[in-house]
Amino acid sequence: MGGTGGAGGALEGKSPYELRLDQSAGLAELDVRQALATGDVGFLHSFTTGSAVDGPGIRLVAWTTSCMFRCRFCHNPDTWTLANGMAVPLDVAVDELRKYAEGLKVMKGGFTLSGGEPLMQTRFAVRLLQAAKALGVHTAIETNGFYSERLSDQELGDIDLVILDMKGFSPSQHKRVTGVEDNSRVLQFGRRLADMKHKMWLRYVLVPGLTDVPEEMARLAEYAASLGIVERVEILPFHQMGRYKWERLGLEYALGETQPPTAIAVAEAVGIFRAAGLEAW
Repeated sequence: MGGTGGAGGALEGKSPYELRLDQSAGLAELDVRQALATGDVGFLHSFTTGSAVDGPGIRLVAWTTSCMFRCRFCHNPDTWTLANGMAVPLDVAVDELRKYAEGLKVMKGGFTLSGGEPLMQTRFAVRLLQAAKALGVHTAIETNGFYSERLSDQELGDIDLVILDMKGFSPSQHKRVTGVEDNSRVLQFGRRLADMKHKMWLRYVLVPGLTDVPEEMARLAEYAASLGIVERVEILPFHQMGRYKWERLGLEYALGETQPPTAIAVAEAVGIFRAAGLEAW
């Protein structure tokens, strides 16, 4: 178990908070493009076991690398860069899944693909989730939804649960949080899931001074309630567990002095979503 960085690092990680760098550095660009086009190889930060917070039951989670957003509160900025992920052949990843499949079913859990942003590696994501499904394992994807159009309806149908990370409702707030103003694709994805009557959870990170904006949360809650498919809303309190990664990577970290939200602030945020008729905590 474990291993921290380097091309020879272990596939299984102690936690997603491990700093892992340059795990596939030096791989030829042509090979990278081929991998992304076919999904024969994926770029993974790590697998972690025993998660109880990334979908129902106990989960095996695979963390991909590469992301188009630059969220100011990100606790894994090492996953922004594709080359920081280990190049893992699909069959190796499926073997890892197979090791845990029966136990996951017994524990009423499953497999979650997270990141980074998994849909930056759409073909690998689709094939790995389909393999999990073929093993009889519950499947979930945690995504920001920005590249959701890369999934066909059939491929989306093979995913039991979508956990949609939403950063803001208005374009201005979305840019303030992620650096990307246009969030229309994210909102359209929610509506597409609604049209398909597809199960969805919504996640929202509560950051004092950044995302704790009542008007934003109220508009987001109204949108989520209108979809009619959101089974639960999770308000995730901001923490500083990833701060050291920003420092080690030489990135400017604007939230260095930001404290976690108080219990009262979290309760108020939860209340906004509950007021819209949603299950939230």
